[in-house]
Amino acid sequence: METRAHTGRLDELLHEVRRQMSRGTGADPRAVLDWLGRQIDADVALVGSTGAVETATARFPRQILPSLEPTLSRLAGGQMAAAVTESGAFQVRLEALGPRPPRPVLVVAGTSAPTREAASLVSHAGSLIALLDRAQDADTTFRGYQYKARQLRFAVFSALLAGDLTLARRMTTGAVPALLDAERLRVYLLHCPSEDRDRLAQTYQDGSGYHGTGLMVHCPAFKEHLICLVADGSDNESADQADGDATHDSGHVSADGPEVTQGQGAVLRRLVRDNPQYALGISSPYPLGATAEAYGQALHALAAARHTPERVAAYLGRTPLVPLLPHTEAGTWARALLRPLGSTPRATLDITRLAVTFPRSAVARLLDISRNTVSHHLSRVETTLGLDLGDVRIRAALDLAFCLAGGQPDGGFGAERGRPEPTLDELFRTEPAQAWAREFLRPLQDTRGRDLYATLCAWIDANTDAQRTARHLGRSRNTVRAHLRAAEHLLSRDLLTTGSGIHDLVYALHITGLQPVD
Repeated sequence: METRAHTGRLDELLHEVRRQMSRGTGADPRAVLDWLGRQIDADVALVGSTGAVETATARFPRQILPSLEPTLSRLAGGQMAAAVTESGAFQVRLEALGPRPPRPVLVVAGTSAPTREAASLVSHAGSLIALLDRAQDADTTFRGYQYKARQLRFAVFSALLAGDLTLARRMTTGAVPALLDAERLRVYLLHCPSEDRDRLAQTYQDGSGYHGTGLMVHCPAFKEHLICLVADGSDNESADQADGDATHDSGHVSADGPEVTQGQGAVLRRLVRDNPQYALGISSPYPLGATAEAYGQALHALAAARHTPERVAAYLGRTPLVPLLPHTEAGTWARALLRPLGSTPRATLDITRLAVTFPRSAVARLLDISRNTVSHHLSRVETTLGLDLGDVRIRAALDLAFCLAGGQPDGGFGAERGRPEPTLDELFRTEPAQAWAREFLRPLQDTRGRDLYATLCAWIDANTDAQRTARHLGRSRNTVRAHLRAAEHLLSRDLLTTGSGIHDLVYALHITGLQPVD
């Protein structure tokens, strides 16, 4: 009977351990100590490796600990495994836990010496507390590894965004991801619940902390975005290449396209197919040094994907406006606009480049700085240029100038002798720019599109304020936002999530609104 009762107690102890392991909230030795105290009619404490009580039953006599210090020190230091002693009216049993000093010590204090069965329970409980502690340490180490791996992946992505392939490789010395050996990549931008990102990144992570020939990166600015960089040509990514080529000629975002049965692109498509909350935007293939352009494309494709039944879209291959502007004149205009920023610190310029496209709160999260810091840098730029960066048209012009100038102001001396600096209107009146704007707005030519066109014009005039737009049009704010979402799909531009497509809309409306030159 005693053996059966002892076995039953051990089953209870194992049940407590299983309960703690299943919670996933870390070890709780206090619950084990309380259980042990009830079973052996004694009070129990866990003394940490530093000599302080980590946890104890409610009535444990802490006044006995000073007299136990010599014994505790020997147990913690590995010179003893267990000891039995007296302290005042208490019979005390001490057991060291764990294999490596300094070790925690389990201290049991009762009015009588523990029986053999009680001593056995103490040893079993101590062993399980040690195992729980080691499991906790392993879990902490694992979480720390995952966090560091996530940081490194984001650092590699940041270097690729900046076009610095050398830096990306230097950061990964010893475990260079296969992605950095690829000639081209695609950016797959997955929209999913934020709590799914860790699980997905860990599920498809390889032993080196990367993802085979790809890279999954948590977007710090938008909590529902998982940025997936995939080497073009890996596995069956060529199927996506075919999709991208098809959309280039059609002028529309493609849906899922031909089914692929393997490869990382197929995995992401399957995730979207199986999860109604997911959506996927896919860029065209780009050299690694042009990752920023691929990411921008994926943002626009994702905006379109969220309004399609398949929730998957590849970026259509429209030519951007920048290379269509007259090179010399456009460069002169851009340098003239940015020239006052010639002595501005690089950090301020980098923040400004981001802030003309993304919301200030997103820039703050992206760079891990406060929103006030972002505003301080932008105020410096506004004062220097004499411009209001709260105006969407000003932000669009500044973004265009940064693109034309390669991101950095020029310290030159103005226009060439005898030649005035061109204006933005003059650049926009050129035939390639006019053709680009007509093509950009062409999806809005039907009756429904013309209604959306009126909303878009009013929205830009209202500085992208939906409430002001609604008042001006005599519509509800929900109707205005519904029109904007529909326009996102037709124009294949992100207007609402990050706003990265608003500038193209500003340019197109500006160009088509210009009076022709006589």
